[in-house]
Amino acid sequence: MKTILLIEDNETVRENTAEIMTLANYNVITAENGKIGLEKAKKFLPDLVICDIMMPQMDGYEVLRSLTNNSGTSSTPFIFLTAKTDRSDRRMGMNLGADDYLTKPFEEEELLDAISCRLKKHDNLEKEITKKLEGIHSFLVEASEYVDLEGLSKNRTARPFEKKEMVFWEGDNAQSLYFIVAGSIKTYKGTESGKELVTGIYGPGDFIGQLSLLNVAGTYVENAVVLEDAEIGAIPKKDFLKLLYENPMVSQKFINIISNNLIDVQTQLVDMAFASVRQRAAKALLELYDKGLIKDKPEDGKSIPREDFAGMIGTATETAIRTLSDFKDEGLITTDRSRRIVILNKKELETVADSG
Repeated sequence: MKTILLIEDNETVRENTAEIMTLANYNVITAENGKIGLEKAKKFLPDLVICDIMMPQMDGYEVLRSLTNNSGTSSTPFIFLTAKTDRSDRRMGMNLGADDYLTKPFEEEELLDAISCRLKKHDNLEKEITKKLEGIHSFLVEASEYVDLEGLSKNRTARPFEKKEMVFWEGDNAQSLYFIVAGSIKTYKGTESGKELVTGIYGPGDFIGQLSLLNVAGTYVENAVVLEDAEIGAIPKKDFLKLLYENPMVSQKFINIISNNLIDVQTQLVDMAFASVRQRAAKALLELYDKGLIKDKPEDGKSIPREDFAGMIGTATETAIRTLSDFKDEGLITTDRSRRIVILNKKELETVADSG
């Protein structure tokens, strides 16, 4: 049963509206002013809030601002219920992030339709997103109900990239967020000595370029090159920023979708500072396995250049090769003639990653 918080200072309107929603099988919580309503919203975390605008102590606009700035309620659907009909008042509410606007007096059917519509859209947006092109497209379709994406929600296709082709160069204007549909991508930074510092290896379902789009300089902060023939989709920067900033519920979902890689990078940096080479190598192998870049069978995996693997774990290529040889001697992995790595004992590799 969905819980709805109704904030309304008029007792008659509050009781009649609550009765309509209760008879429609909603669990209804009521509040007689904005201050009490805000306290109840934070306490009960309702599925939807219906709020009057003109109220004593705290008006509806203040309630919406406070809910939007609270992590627990920032994505809660919000409907204004008011006798005000001025267009500027309506626009102000929508600019603050309101999802709908009902004018009193209203019909019972109008109220229930608005509630049903907003709950359905919220539930659709909250669904688990499959990290495939169809899943991203599904999210964009739902997001377009809240954010003007200028046609981004239309069916999109991925562009093919060949092995060794550059996706973007460090220092270029950052114009797009990229989503990997197939293949594998390496990101790296150049050093003064001309060497490469590998910052990540990514596969299907991963995003690249997030931090670059937020870079003050407006440029990519690293290079991205194709390791294996790939298919890559792109989200333009202007739409990336809309998804990130225009609607709290969309923003929260979007961040969850694109932030996994950033969390991995943070963990990797901590590991490079404190873990042994064996631990770092084991963790890197498990990460590549989880990304589908290495498998249990050689024919299913990808060939990872040893210098790139060394860059991932922050050590010399010779040291990385020696560590992989040790793992091979211990029966944890093996390799084929194409230098593709095969995981033989994932459980023991996890033990090494945890303890060294």
